[in-house]
Amino acid sequence: MKKTIYIFSDGELRRKDNTLYYETETGKKYLPVEDINEILAFGDVAFNKSLLEFISQKEILIHYFNYYGYYMGTFYPREHLNSGYMILKQAEHYLNDQKRLELAKAFVWGAYKNIRQVLKYYNNRGRELQEIINSIEEQIKALESCTEISQLMALEGHIREQYYKGFDIILQNKDFVFEERSRRPPKNALNTLISFGNSIIYTMVLSEIYKTHLDPRIGFLHATNFRRFTLNLDVAEIFKPIIIDRLIFSLIDKKMITKNDFEKQLEGLVLKDKGKKIFVEELDKKLQTTINHRSIGRKVSYRRLIRLELYKITKHLLGEELYEPFVAQW
Repeated sequence: MKKTIYIFSDGELRRKDNTLYYETETGKKYLPVEDINEILAFGDVAFNKSLLEFISQKEILIHYFNYYGYYMGTFYPREHLNSGYMILKQAEHYLNDQKRLELAKAFVWGAYKNIRQVLKYYNNRGRELQEIINSIEEQIKALESCTEISQLMALEGHIREQYYKGFDIILQNKDFVFEERSRRPPKNALNTLISFGNSIIYTMVLSEIYKTHLDPRIGFLHATNFRRFTLNLDVAEIFKPIIIDRLIFSLIDKKMITKNDFEKQLEGLVLKDKGKKIFVEELDKKLQTTINHRSIGRKVSYRRLIRLELYKITKHLLGEELYEPFVAQW
C-alpha cells in the first residue's frame, strides 16, 4: 500500500536518479518514489522544476500548508485519467438545477447520517446526547422541501451547529471546550484540531479524486467557481464525522494530545509540530484500518471507502446507478 509522506521540517525536496530525498540541516532522508501516494508539506519545502517534472511522471500530488496548518494549495500533476466525457457529465449535472440538487441533497443526507451515528455511538456509552440527536432528526425533515442549494447549505450548517454542541458532552474535558466554531484563526484548542483535521481530509479526498475520471473542480453542494477544487469538499462532508471527529475524540480521551501541544499566537492558537505529527500518525493508522463493508461483502480500509464513494458518484453521473452516500454502521 502506498504511503502518505508528511514533511514538517524546513528543507529541500530533490530528485536522485529514480527516487527522491529530503535534505535538511541534519542530513538526507531518501523516499522510495514507488511507495509514495502523496506528500503533505507543512514545513518550508523548496523544490525545482526537475523535481516537479519527476513527480508529475510518477503521478504524485504535493499538498502544502502554511505555518498555522491551513491548506494553501496543491501541485496537481497533469491528469492521467482525463475524461472529456466525464467532465461533460459533471457539467451537465451541475448546470441542471434538479440534477445538481439531487446530488447535493445526497451529500447533506450522508453528512447528517454519519453525524447522527457519531452522536448515537457516544450516547450509548453514557453521554447525554439524546436531546441533540432528537434536534437534528427534526431538522433533517426539511431536506426534501429544499429547492435551492443555499437552503441545503443552511440546513447542513444548522445540523452541524447542533452537532458541535455535543462535543463538550462527549469530551468532558475543560482543556478542550468547544465554545463556538472559529476558523482562520481558530480561537481555542478544539477548533484548532477540527480545522487541522478538516484540511487534511480535504487533501486526502482530492488525492483519491485524482485516481478517478472525475474532475475535482466541479462540485455540487459547494459552488463551482474560481476556487480551484470543490468536489473534494462535497465528499469530505460525509467522512469528516466518522474519520476526523472520532479521531479527535480518541486523541483527547487518551491524552495523546494535551493543552501543552498548542501555542498562542497573536491571531489565535496553533498546534505545535509534535501535536501535528501525533495527529497525522494516528490518522494514517485509522485510514489503514479495515471495516466490514456490507454492500460489497468484504473488508475495506477507510481510505478505500473514499475511493468507493467516488466510483458511486461516477456511476450516478453516467446514469448507471443512483448515488447513495456511505453511512457508518458502528
